[in-house]
Amino acid sequence: MKPVELIKLPIKNEMELFEEKFKESMLSKVPLLNRITYYIVRRKGKQMRPMFVFLVAKMVSNGGFDERTYRGASVVELIHTATLVHDDVVDDSNRRRGFFSINALWKNKIAVLVGDFLLSKGLLLSIDNEDFDLLKLISIAVREMSEGELLQIEKARKLDITEAIYFDIIRKKTATLIAACCGIGAASVGANQDCVQQMRKFGEYIGVAFQIKDDLFDYSDEKIGKPTGIDIKEQKMTLPLIHTLNNCSKKEKAWLISSIKKHNKDKKRVKEVIAFVKKNGGIEYTTNQMNDYKNKAIAILENYPNSEYKKSLLTMIDYVVERKI
Repeated sequence: MKPVELIKLPIKNEMELFEEKFKESMLSKVPLLNRITYYIVRRKGKQMRPMFVFLVAKMVSNGGFDERTYRGASVVELIHTATLVHDDVVDDSNRRRGFFSINALWKNKIAVLVGDFLLSKGLLLSIDNEDFDLLKLISIAVREMSEGELLQIEKARKLDITEAIYFDIIRKKTATLIAACCGIGAASVGANQDCVQQMRKFGEYIGVAFQIKDDLFDYSDEKIGKPTGIDIKEQKMTLPLIHTLNNCSKKEKAWLISSIKKHNKDKKRVKEVIAFVKKNGGIEYTTNQMNDYKNKAIAILENYPNSEYKKSLLTMIDYVVERKI
């Protein structure tokens, strides 16, 4: 059985019912919108975020559940989908998960409006049911994701990202949404604030490890879905590169910065940068950092009794750091 299917096993029924509820949450009286949202639902990803909501809710309540949990998972997925649609417009990307993006098929104007529609649907789902605590958790995530994206754009122009800024960016860009999923899972079943905040921290640690793993793919020799060297070509400063820049001579640093600024489209030069980073311990250091965050996440789970839901979350942590894509 594939890892994702194994993780999903204890919440299989909840995930199946969630799919129906999620489709309902996107319904509109506008036929064009329904065609587009149908296209989105048909091309859904692994749905890791709703899985986090359900598994955390079940773990902290000893198998208990609430209708609010479905709404929390739907809000997360609506907001997440809205950000992906908007991201594709911002990045001028024509593909998403191997399929055409919304902006590629229906142009930018419609894609932006669809993103706005999904965002409003998510907000109203919470407001109409007075799930204000869940709405606050997801709203914090949206604010931080926007800040993280803008911080990365600002720093990419100067290539002056320190390790502290890098972690701030990935915490906001990637980890904050997974933190919201875990916090919403706990809050949806009436967990106390200490538990909600602990689960948010748990999600944040996994999110950081997830993004570090993504950054490591840029230096991978294995055949994966993402081409190697793509971050360097796009002038993204990731941890392997930041660590190498901070631990090499002035001459080597000047060569690296020149490579990224002026020769980032030169395939030979990009390969040389990758080889230099590997040789100078950038990969080893980054892998250790990723494992530190993995261990922090595991330490939080030790506070909870053993259950099939806790077991699935532990499998999820392993999957995040060992996945091939």
